[in-house]
Amino acid sequence: MNNGVEPVKIGIIGLGRAGYGMHCKELRDKTNLFQITAGCDPIVSRMETLSQEFGSKSYERIEDLVNDSNVELVDIASRSNDHFTHGMMALEAGKDIVLEKPMTLNVQEAEKLVETALKKGKNIYVRHNRRYDPDFLHVMELINSGILGEIHSIKLSRHSYNRRNDWQTLKEFGGGQLLNWGPHIIDHALCLLQSPIIHIWSHLDQILAAGDAEDHLKVILTGENGRIADIEISGAVALPSPTYQINGSKGSLSLIGKEIRLKRLHPDVQFQPIHADPETPPQIGNFNNVEELKWVEEVIPVSPAIQYDFWDELYRSIRFRESFRIQISEAMDVVKVISQVRRNTRFES
Repeated sequence: MNNGVEPVKIGIIGLGRAGYGMHCKELRDKTNLFQITAGCDPIVSRMETLSQEFGSKSYERIEDLVNDSNVELVDIASRSNDHFTHGMMALEAGKDIVLEKPMTLNVQEAEKLVETALKKGKNIYVRHNRRYDPDFLHVMELINSGILGEIHSIKLSRHSYNRRNDWQTLKEFGGGQLLNWGPHIIDHALCLLQSPIIHIWSHLDQILAAGDAEDHLKVILTGENGRIADIEISGAVALPSPTYQINGSKGSLSLIGKEIRLKRLHPDVQFQPIHADPETPPQIGNFNNVEELKWVEEVIPVSPAIQYDFWDELYRSIRFRESFRIQISEAMDVVKVISQVRRNTRFES
């Protein structure tokens, strides 16, 4: 893909589950696009593992990594509460940055990062990589095809049952479901709503997890266009709901695992005008409007017509200045929703 253009030299801050377990795993097959030249982590053995595999330099201090002239892009995969500080250090050193979600803990931090990037002429990329998930892409295709008619309600669920007890359960580190799964699912909701938000309702709770951060949340977003997005993320649900449930004027879809179930009106169905009847209905019988409706029901595998890759698009943006699919304004919108959801709750930072 790089057409003879050299790989982007990347330095990774944080070599844990995200930095090493996800980012490095995804980059192993993209050595023609990205070269991991440096790593920084408080655990020395992690840096040694990275160096042995990729030939990267190891830095005990983040200041040294961001000032390495052989690092073009700083990949920030440290704990959530460090994203702002580490991002600022990299931007001030004149480096582009890619931020693991959440972008920051609050709107003020996000605005300061964007302000600094503009001043320095640098770019911020936020890793909302779930925007590239095949199931999300396929659902978007079906909505945009119009086969479900006018979309009126959307339900997004991420359920598990887990008595979690790591740092992701502690507010001081940016823990909790709202900053873990939340950025991904809120980003999905904003894309699916296809409208500015006019109202937000939320409920946060701690049910099973250790620590002091929420492990169960419900958020309802109302779009200016009338669509409703109902988001539920929980570590305390033993029987999970469909990942996606989309309802429109001509049918519905639900997605569980890798299958999409569709029930939609046959294209031949044409609604005839109906009028409300003020008379008293019969004592026995159907109280509903009786009309023949022809349905199409099918189960299809998740298989979007077009798929994208986060790192491929990131490379094209850096090397060829192509527009990146995840705009910084969209990442900022996610942070704004998260901040409003947490406001005036016991889980507010």
